Order: sequence, then structure tokens, then C-alpha cells
Amino acid sequence: MSRHTFRPTRRSESNSHADLIPQAVGVTTEHPKEKVAESKGTGAPQSSRDPLSIPADVKAGIRILLVDDERTLRESCASVLQMDGFKVTLAGRGEEALDLVRHQTFDIILVDLYMSQVSGLDILRAALETNRDTIIVVMTGNPSVTNSVEALRAGAWDYLPKPFSATHLQVLVGRASHAVMVNREASDLRLQVMQQHSHSETIPLIGISPIFRQAVDMARKVAPTDASVFISGESGTGKEVIAQFIHHHSRRAKRPMVPINCAALPEPLLESEMFGHRKGAFTGADRDKPGLLETANGGTLFLDELTEMSLPLQAKLLRVIQDGVVRRVGSESQDAVVDVRFISATNRDPQHAVETGVLRGDLFYRLRVVPIVLPPLRRRPEDIPLLANHFLTHYWHRHRQMPDRVPRLSDDSIAFLRSRPWQGNVRELQNVIEHVAVLVDPDQVINPQDIPLYDEESGSSEQVRAPSQGFAVTDDPYHVAKERLISDFEKEYLVRLVSRAGGNMSKAARLASVDRTTLYRLMDKHNVVRSSSGEVE
Repeated sequence: MSRHTFRPTRRSESNSHADLIPQAVGVTTEHPKEKVAESKGTGAPQSSRDPLSIPADVKAGIRILLVDDERTLRESCASVLQMDGFKVTLAGRGEEALDLVRHQTFDIILVDLYMSQVSGLDILRAALETNRDTIIVVMTGNPSVTNSVEALRAGAWDYLPKPFSATHLQVLVGRASHAVMVNREASDLRLQVMQQHSHSETIPLIGISPIFRQAVDMARKVAPTDASVFISGESGTGKEVIAQFIHHHSRRAKRPMVPINCAALPEPLLESEMFGHRKGAFTGADRDKPGLLETANGGTLFLDELTEMSLPLQAKLLRVIQDGVVRRVGSESQDAVVDVRFISATNRDPQHAVETGVLRGDLFYRLRVVPIVLPPLRRRPEDIPLLANHFLTHYWHRHRQMPDRVPRLSDDSIAFLRSRPWQGNVRELQNVIEHVAVLVDPDQVINPQDIPLYDEESGSSEQVRAPSQGFAVTDDPYHVAKERLISDFEKEYLVRLVSRAGGNMSKAARLASVDRTTLYRLMDKHNVVRSSSGEVE
């Protein structure tokens, strides 16, 4: 995390103690009255420019604990916050802060990360043990990635690198106050939801394999916090289902979870969708439009296929994560301050994406506070019978109007399903079983020949193995022969797939259970092109 550089601030005519604090101690301030006067001469009150609009009575009821062993910094920050209407308690020693958090309740705690004897992390952990809803911001003059990630993993809501300006402090505390207000409004309802679902999973996560349950247990632990989660796994493993589970079991459950697929939209449209735009920002922008970041305020934003986002957009997103400030396309000023939890996902190796420059490292480490890796279906074969029977029952009742008896998968069918590689993972299995549910009769025993794979014309599993039957052993080395066979399969599969979809790439992507981006890359790799009629050449 880079250190912030601030412009020199003017001295206010006020005699406030905060205005007398030199910039060298780590905080620079502007008097609130002076900022109002600079507001384009409109004389508009500050609350009209505050997108969060925290009422004065709410601010007066928010209790803030400020812990720092630097007396000047501590008192100047308190002066700024008290002028904004907050109740502020000060502590100059770690032992004093520990005693306060164990015997009193605070909504927001700002704590210096490095103090003698008792560290900021010790205070953070003690505060969360007393009240896990406390919002904790760590202040540090050494904002390294390792230390910041350690604090966020321990439960910190955000961190504030020193030196910081009064404006930066006010914006961050304003965001935290908005979160406190939202939590208070929903506390009774949230408690009821948690009691109803503490021993159940409304969003089904089916599986008994240890590797899958480990991922679910991690999701369950992180759900009640506001920590950013980074989910990685192959396409079709259920990354969005895990994201929904985390949101559903979070304290933001009554606020929206807004998903956005970063691979599905071109860069200009993705930027407009995420950040919104001002009227006249581009051709067709006939009105102001809020983006998905503003829509997700108070809730969760799910960034699917994050590694497909361009680097300029990644930089703009990083600014929102750091400051919570959204600037719409075509705007020259801040348009909103948002409080959003981020859940990201990718089907790539995220660490490799960072190493190759596809994904910004600073963005990755901000979003990957808690990593969750979802295993491919081929690594959890013991879960296939459970999933197959669940999908069979679900789609049978979905597509049937009368209460016909549900068909059954034979033991041979279960063994056959367990033997498949399932390159499309759970999504591929889901599609195959839905196909079966549509075609079979009530109370029928489903055998392997009733399970279609790959080709719609193929009603038999034998045809799935047809390509390998025509493979001739050559004198080529093993790896050369293997790569040639894989290349031939990819090209043949791609040609048939696009032909079946009539040249419609969206339909082809749905049939193959992959992203359109993946199909276009395969077409470029194998020089497969579509003619004007939609045929492949």
C-alpha cells in the first residue's frame, strides 16, 4: 500500500486545537466551516454533499475509541471527530485500551498498530472477543502488505496509513458510521435470521468429501465478518453458490448481493455498469445512471472472473476499495461514498495472474483477505451420487406437472457418472441430469445408455469413447502424441459445438458450460472462424 501525499492545508480562522497541529505529526486538517465556504460558493450545508447523510442524532449515539500513544495525533483526531458530532474516548496506552474494551461497548475503534507492551492487534482481538460487531480501523505508519493483511485477517474493517489528512479521517469514519447505522437498523431482523438458519443451509451446498467440506467450513466462518473473500476454482465448481452462501449468512443478508461478470462485457460498458455515468458522458448517455457499486451499497458486490478486468479498471476499482468513493464516468467530482463487501472469483490461478501482470498485486491482496479454493468435481467423486440424485429430483418436479414417481439411477449409472472426468464440473453434471429428467419415464430405472454426453445425437455412453478408438499409436514421444490428441479433440469439439449452436456463441457457451471468452480463445488457437451464415470453417 503506497503512502498518501497530501497538499498543504490552509489555516482556519478558528482557534480550534486541530488547526494548530503541524502536518509532521501525521494528520492535517481543514476546518469544516472553511470546507463549506469553498463549496463553489453555494453556501450549501455539508450534509447536502454527504452521500451517506448520517443524521446528527445517529452521530451523537456512536461511541468511538481512539487509541494511540502519540498524544498530539490522538488529541487532534479527537478534535476533528468531536466537531463532527461523535462521542470520542481516548486511550494513550495499550493496557488502558484493553481495560476499556473489556468493560465498555464501542461502535468504532481506531487503534495504532504499533505500540509498546500491548500492540494494536492485541486490542483488536480483545475488542472482537467482547463484541464482534465493533468496527475496528488500524492506523499504521508502516502500511506494508504483510502487516495490513494480518490486521484484516484478524478482523480489522480497514486500515489508515499515516500520515493522513482530516478529510481522509472523516471519510473513513463516515463510512464506518454508515455501517454502524445499517447494522443497528437490521440488528433485530438479523438476529432472527441467524437463529432460523444457524443449523441449516438455505442455499444448498451438497457434498460429503473432506476437501469440499473444508471450503464450506471456511465460507461459514468468514460469512459473519465483512472480510473480502477471493474464491478460485475451475468453471462450474460453484463459485457463485459459495458467494451467495456467504452473503446469505452475513450481517448484510437483507441488503442486495450484486453480481457482475467481468468477462461478459467490453471494457467501456463494464466501466459504466460498475461505476455508473453522468448524462452526456458518451453517446447514448441521456441521463445520470448509478452503477452497480452504488446499487450494492450496504450489501455485497460479487466480481466474477475478476482476472478478465482490464488493468485501468482494476486501478479505478482499487481506489473505491481504499476510500469507498465512487466517481461515475464523465464526472469530475465524487458522486457517492459506498460501504460494500467484495467477494471475487476467478477460474484462473490468481497468483499466476499476478505474476504475469494480468492482475494487479495491490488489488489482489486487498481482495484476497480470505481465500477459498473450490475443488473440481473429479477430485470429489464421493459427492457425485448426492449431486446427481438431488438434480434428478429437482428437475423432475420442475418439468412435470403431475406427481409422477421420480425415476431412479441404477448402480451402474452411478458408477458410470463417477468414472467421468467432468471437465465442466458440477454445472456439466447438472445439465446432463436435467437432460435425463426431461427424457425418461416415471419410475424408470436409469441405465448408463440413458445418459447422454457431449453430442445431442448420442444416446449412448459408448460414443463418448469413439475418438480414442480411432487413435493410432505413433513413434512420436508421449508428450508430443498427447498434445496432438488433445489439440485434435479441442478442434473437433469446438467445430461441432459451434455448428450445433448455429454460430450463436452465447448459446455455444451455455451448451459447453464455459465462458464465451474461453471459446474465442480456442477458436483463435485452432484458427476456427465463422462464416457470415454462422457455419464454422
